[in-house]
Amino acid sequence: MDVRRRSTNKPTTPMKMGVVVDDEKEPRASDALPLPLYLTNAVFFTLFFSVVYFLLTRWREKIRNSTPLHVVDLSEIVALVALVASFIYLLGFFGIDFVQSIFRPSADVWAADYDKNHAEELILDEDARKVPCGVDCAPPPPQVVETLASEEDEEIIKAVVAGTTPSYSLETKLGDCKRAAVIRREAVQRVTGKSLAGLPLEGFDYQSILGQCCEMPVGYVQIPVGIAGPLLLDGREYSVPMATTEGCLVASTNRGCKAIHLSGGATAVLLKDGMTRAPVVRFATAQRAAELKFFLEDPKNFDTLSMVFNRSSRFARLQTIKCAIAGKNLYIRFCCSTGDAMGMNMISKGVQNILDFLQKDFSDMDVIGLSGNFCSDKKPAAVNWIEGRGKSVVCEALISGDVVRKVLKTNVAALVELNMLKNLAGSALAGALGGFNAHASNIVTAIYIATGQDPAQNVESSHCITMMEAVNDGKDLHVSVTMPCIEVGTVGGGTQLASQSACLNLLGVKGANREEPGSNARLLATIVAGSVLAGELSLMSALAAGQLVRSHMKYNRSSKDVSKVSS
Repeated sequence: MDVRRRSTNKPTTPMKMGVVVDDEKEPRASDALPLPLYLTNAVFFTLFFSVVYFLLTRWREKIRNSTPLHVVDLSEIVALVALVASFIYLLGFFGIDFVQSIFRPSADVWAADYDKNHAEELILDEDARKVPCGVDCAPPPPQVVETLASEEDEEIIKAVVAGTTPSYSLETKLGDCKRAAVIRREAVQRVTGKSLAGLPLEGFDYQSILGQCCEMPVGYVQIPVGIAGPLLLDGREYSVPMATTEGCLVASTNRGCKAIHLSGGATAVLLKDGMTRAPVVRFATAQRAAELKFFLEDPKNFDTLSMVFNRSSRFARLQTIKCAIAGKNLYIRFCCSTGDAMGMNMISKGVQNILDFLQKDFSDMDVIGLSGNFCSDKKPAAVNWIEGRGKSVVCEALISGDVVRKVLKTNVAALVELNMLKNLAGSALAGALGGFNAHASNIVTAIYIATGQDPAQNVESSHCITMMEAVNDGKDLHVSVTMPCIEVGTVGGGTQLASQSACLNLLGVKGANREEPGSNARLLATIVAGSVLAGELSLMSALAAGQLVRSHMKYNRSSKDVSKVSS
């Protein structure tokens, strides 16, 4: 990495193709000519035609005198050299200013548009990159890199590079999250020898993520957000934000929303609402582990345990306790409501309260881990598929045959057959666990990223079974999705960031609902299920009609050659 500091008393224009253009007139190739451009052109024009006339005259005389043409004297040799030179000039360099205007069209534009108030500019040699988007995408303007403010910053960077100052301590040491990110970024560049110029740094509130979202930041990643809809769900319309880099996804979901809307909308029912956490404890004997199991599952003890658990939060309410034994190890699965929060921290506090309480009567209990994977979080698990985790939702719609033909470009019988053979039989053959659908995880993940959810929880949140059935004598289509593990919240974590908060606000579920705690998160879960229904309907129709490859070739294929992008 080559980092150079450039300071001057006059403003400069931005770097273009590795060149810093001054505020004064830009040097041009024609400036190197000994004569003005119009005189140079005139000289070569005259020379070219004069030499041609001279040579034609001499060759005519040779023909008359029967002299071989290849016999030349010194004057003819000079004339031939002059002919070649003038021809090369006229062919390759005729009108140098015109040639420059073709190959360097934007230099004057850059010089005119640039803000001339910068006194210092930090120039980074960037890796050669190509724009990874479509043919018509214009390259973005160069990333403005934060200029190091002082010699003190330089000393801190050197200390981080040397390892004497831990990178993770910069926010605490400096008391300025933005400055910490700038210094850490520069230290990373020096240690790795790689430029981070393509990673945005400006325009982000680093204070907002301190202690809750991301540690040791050096920038942020841009993910485009598209809008699908309106989704007509339970009589209300929703514009669904989806953050994704997969072409066709938003367009396909949008088509499904249109089909649902034209058919009267979808209906969603919340079946269950409860987050789970399952610690693992160990005893000296299996008999002792069984004693605790019986104690925890005894209805007589539930009120006492609930009171202890619910101290953790005014929204946490213990619902059930289920246990499983493996030898002398006991796995205890707690389930509780969590208001408008996704609830992992909330339930973890409640579980810790219970374990501390049990330690009094079961002093021989050894707590191995607060989570024993019987929960089960961020992993496909049958216990979640059967028992549910987070919000369990079923969403359905009746799509008219006309809409299936005109909007989805297929027919009811083809959809029903494809769903049976693909989503049900095909998934069973594959040994799928909760994966009896076409692409539920696509929609779930896109909405999760846009609304500040934990994207890793798409693993269990994407558990879904899609059902399709011909009704009304085969004329219409009944389609439904059943999703037992939608884990969402509208407060806490990434939901508090500005971009994600805006997406939640678009859906009308931003923050906590003070009148009915938990209703915003439950509504968000139903919107996720409705969006999955739209996505399933559209993709299955594309498969049935043979449209999948054509649509992806049109919307999800870049013509840019990115094979030579340097690392």
